[in-house]
Amino acid sequence: MDELDLHGLTVEEALLVLDGYLNDVFMAGLTRVVRVVHGKGTGTLRQMVRRQLARHPLVKTYRPGGYGEGGAGVTIVELN
Repeated sequence: MDELDLHGLTVEEALLVLDGYLNDVFMAGLTRVVRVVHGKGTGTLRQMVRRQLARHPLVKTYRPGGYGEGGAGVTIVELN
């Protein structure tokens, strides 16, 4: 599973990086499931990442990380 780590980025930076990453992964066609690491923190970055994923045209589904996947600090994304 590919991974994108957004630690240390502002929300605006993170959303730009996320969009570019999803486009790159989709175009490369190497994987359909990616792990987005946003950390737990205050939850602001997690909330904004998931809001962006909800309306992104390349995203089929997304869910919080489960046990052993990073829990609330990650979001697992399945691409179309």
